[in-house]
Amino acid sequence: MLNDRIEAKWIDAFAHVFDLCKAGPGQDVAILSETQSRGLNVHLAELALARLGATVFHVAVPTPPQTAPVPVRSTGASQALTGQAAAIESLKASDMVVDLTVEGLLHAPQLPDILSSKTRIMMISNEHPDALERLLPTEEMKDTVKDAVGRCRTAQQMTVTSAAGTDLTVDMTDASTAGVWGWTDRPGTVAHWPGGVVVSFPKAGSVNGRLVLDAGDVNLTFKRYLREPVRLTIEDDYVTALDGEGTEVELMRRYLAAWGDKEAYATSHVGWGLNPAARYEALTMYDQRDTNCTEIRCYAGNFLYSTGANEFAGRYTQGHFDLPVKGCTIKLDGQTVVEDGRPAGAET
Repeated sequence: MLNDRIEAKWIDAFAHVFDLCKAGPGQDVAILSETQSRGLNVHLAELALARLGATVFHVAVPTPPQTAPVPVRSTGASQALTGQAAAIESLKASDMVVDLTVEGLLHAPQLPDILSSKTRIMMISNEHPDALERLLPTEEMKDTVKDAVGRCRTAQQMTVTSAAGTDLTVDMTDASTAGVWGWTDRPGTVAHWPGGVVVSFPKAGSVNGRLVLDAGDVNLTFKRYLREPVRLTIEDDYVTALDGEGTEVELMRRYLAAWGDKEAYATSHVGWGLNPAARYEALTMYDQRDTNCTEIRCYAGNFLYSTGANEFAGRYTQGHFDLPVKGCTIKLDGQTVVEDGRPAGAET
């Protein structure tokens, strides 16, 4: 268990990220939190912004009642601003928002409205600062992610295969692609820390084939390494079959069924991790309350497949799985970008 106390090195880490975000004198910065936010990170954000000379204020709201039929974890779709019209107007009036809500605003329904005011949003994932300290963003990461985004935006097809049996095809035509390198310095944009990932939201009916989650792959919603394989059959975006034996497949079947919502079975986004500092094994090092698993989404070479909402395909749901898969080969229009779980060109 890590101690929740303020450390100078963590203030340094937060200040580094906010400096990349150009938060300094003359900038009005709102720290958005809720009553269940990680208090340590809220304090570190305030101290770091004050060090840089920004004008800081807090927008703190009560964590809303639970409405989902099952526990909700790591969705990036915070409900904290539901019905909070005055709070939203305060955020829109600021130059930058530091998002410290539990789930984050990345897929929250209020996000487009806030961004429309040219406010930029720096989402800090609900991680213990011990992890954030290790995963400081770099200029090199920005270049790497932007290159991957460019490749995805010009591609017509993505194929994903693995020795475990994955054989997936994604029509990338008109897919919406975004990359995150760990900070934002442009008006009307959003980023998250840790960063180092590229994701594409395909249009409806674009994803078909088989995805095999092998032993050792990760279900981030459950914060769990799989002990037995699970095989997903995907037809026109939707998981139509979950095959396997044992605890892993049973957990996934029950969780998806609990939503009573067809869209929980749909493809949300596809992409891959690009951060060489992110560690696959990090989940073993933290208590569950101390990690939001963003690091595992970003570890270099994982194929990230996610189920749930995809606004670009007209699908909305709270049900969500993030599933980083190791050992895959990813090709864009036949050109390899990840080979056997290693980004193309990376040292073995």
